[in-house]
Order: sequence, then structure tokens, then C-alpha cells
Amino acid sequence: MKPPFVAESGPDGRPAYKDRPAERRPPGPVSAAWLQRVALYYLERYSASTEMLRRTLARRVDKRARLRGEDPAPFAEIIDATVARAVSAGLVDDVRFADMRLATLRRRGTSSRGAAAKLAAKGVPRDVVEAAMQAERDAIPDVEAADIELQAARAYAKRRRLGIHRRPDTRALHRDRDLGALARAGFSYDLARRVVDADPDEME
Repeated sequence: MKPPFVAESGPDGRPAYKDRPAERRPPGPVSAAWLQRVALYYLERYSASTEMLRRTLARRVDKRARLRGEDPAPFAEIIDATVARAVSAGLVDDVRFADMRLATLRRRGTSSRGAAAKLAAKGVPRDVVEAAMQAERDAIPDVEAADIELQAARAYAKRRRLGIHRRPDTRALHRDRDLGALARAGFSYDLARRVVDADPDEME
């Protein structure tokens, strides 16, 4: 009788232990040092808000605790302490994050309403979002500040190839659809109509 778990020789003449069950060791315990390494690795790769870091650490702790057959709840204090150290060290700053992310969203053509929703989804407090938008307006002359939403709508239309960015012979056919796309993106109807019905020569 063939010994258990020992397969016949493979093509290279070496024993092939295909039937041997894989042995997995449980991961190491959840500790402050381990969680600190997780936080640093994450922040080296991604820009994050305080809440994003907290959520990420909570997921990692939950996963490791489950693999060890432990309750993740008692590790909440370690998570809070790790996040607090990151904030104290300046590795996480909600104001800086909101300013940078808002600028990125504007370049992609995100409306004020859309940007506020996206920042809120990242865990940025409402007052920080409002301050970032006010700082955006304060950073440019009053005349240009009034056109922030218009410029964002134009950028969105360009990225999605709406209105004047369609072939001239298809613009009228897709007009209502383009207006709807801009409205769903958070732009007012008047602004959407202004962008969709724009004269290509005026845009230039």
C-alpha cells in the first residue's frame, strides 16, 4: 500500500506531494507595533483622511482577529491610538486632504454638490469640506470665483464628450441626454443648458 499523501514521481523524477494538505499558521497577534507598520505602509501609498485611515486599520484588525479566532472589539483602543499618532505626526490632515482632493475633483469636472458628497464619503467632516470650498473661492479673483462651477461643468462635458464635444451632426440628437448627464452630476439645469448649447467658437 502506498504511504499516505505521497504521490508518484513527477516528470522531473522528484516526488510530487500533491495530496499533502497545506498547513497554515495563524498570523501573529494584533499589536500596536504591527498596526503602526500597517498605518505607515498605507499612508506611504495613499493620501487619506483621518476616517479613511481608521476604516482601513479596522478592516485589517478585523481580518487578523478572525483568522486567529479572536473578537476584534477589544482592539478598538489600539486603532484609536494609532490614528491619533498619525494625526499628531502630521501624516494625516483632513484639511490638507480636502484641499488636494477638491482640486483633483475640480480638474475632473466635479460639481460642488458632487465634490461635497465625495469628500463626505471619504469621512471628511462637513465643516472641513465647507472650509475647503471657501478657500477655493478665496484663492482666485472674485470674477473667476463666480465661474468655478462653469469651468467644472465644461471640464465634465469635455471628459464625457457631451455637447460641443460630440460630432456636430449628433449634438441635437443627444441634447436631452447630455443635459440629464450634467444634472445627475450635480450641475444646475441653467448651467447644463449653457454648456450643452454653447457655441464652439465662443468656447474657443
